[in-house]
Amino acid sequence: MTLFRPLIFVLAMAAPNLVSAQGLFSPAITVNDSVVTNYEIDQRIKLLTLFRTPGNLPELAREQLIEDRLKAEEAKRAGLRLSEDAMAQAMEDFAGRANMSLDQFLVLLNQNGIDKETLADFVRIGVTWRDFVRLRYGNRVNITEADIDRALGNQAGGDAGIEVLLSEIIIPAPPPQAAQAMQTAQRISGLTSEAAFSAEARRVSALPSKANGGRLNWLPITNYPPALRGILLALGKGEVTAPLPITNGVALFQLRGVREVSQGQPDFAAIEYMTYLIAGAPEDTLAKATSVAGRVDTCDDLYGEAKGQPEENLLRTSLPPADIPQNVAIALANLDAGEVNYSLTDATGTVRQFIMMCGRTPAIDAEVDREAIRTQLRGERLTGYADGLLADLKAAATIITQ
Repeated sequence: MTLFRPLIFVLAMAAPNLVSAQGLFSPAITVNDSVVTNYEIDQRIKLLTLFRTPGNLPELAREQLIEDRLKAEEAKRAGLRLSEDAMAQAMEDFAGRANMSLDQFLVLLNQNGIDKETLADFVRIGVTWRDFVRLRYGNRVNITEADIDRALGNQAGGDAGIEVLLSEIIIPAPPPQAAQAMQTAQRISGLTSEAAFSAEARRVSALPSKANGGRLNWLPITNYPPALRGILLALGKGEVTAPLPITNGVALFQLRGVREVSQGQPDFAAIEYMTYLIAGAPEDTLAKATSVAGRVDTCDDLYGEAKGQPEENLLRTSLPPADIPQNVAIALANLDAGEVNYSLTDATGTVRQFIMMCGRTPAIDAEVDREAIRTQLRGERLTGYADGLLADLKAAATIITQ
């Protein structure tokens, strides 16, 4: 009898952990014949947290996983299955939306306690459902020229009458420091205090606004890159964006206010700016950039500063906002004509970009991309069909919560 006492003791000590593990992987919801475990719900909550999804995340996670089971069941019934190559590409594309490689994104997931398979399930059902909806309803959606005209009429003004009050941080992140910079940015992204964000801006930001705690004045939302506008407008007061990877840096914005103005600023067809490259040790390039800033008032003045230097040291650029590199677009966002920003450097820190705003061209006479509007409207109508089908599937399903 005594020979078995150590074994009994070990099993007794391990029992709470075994029960806990069993509870984690036990069924939480049954959707028709498919089970959703507590572990899946926990993983989805962590994923939604990383994506900074608003709302009651435990409730939202359960709702999404129920819908995922119904979507998967319907796609399987239709015989749809994502190939390995398509799945690999879908994962790369998803990471690319965060300006990361898949490997970088998986590291970020791991740091937040999220398994690769959790992301794979999320991406797989998203892509499969999209393909299923297009296959089932695609021939029902016909976007006419009149539909496009109405949409353009509704978009008139758009974001032009919206101004935002932001605080900003850019953390330098050359390759050797990228992981540490991202870790710092993730910590800052969880702040809700304006004072705490400002303190971090003074401590880590590479932008001139750090002297003011990163605080900017009211700016038209159209000053910011198109891809960034939706992210900024989705923030609540005091909320901070998720880390935004840019070239050799990570950007963060905190929303301090949003307002509508009667006379908004139009979208821009092009932004013209000049980039003057200054090489040398970081402290020397900073001193020279500061000196140049004190001597120039317009973009044309920079030709004199660069006289006798290689032509590639001075570049005058005019591009649509969407085509400007995001780190440069962010640097230009709060500049008026003749103002400068010299916070950006290359990966080694030995080449500083002295950027001067030359001017913005309003998109009054810009050609409208009617095909882009057509694609947008088509997507909205397909979403309507998909939402209706999902509601019907949910109403007919047998859903049991444990």
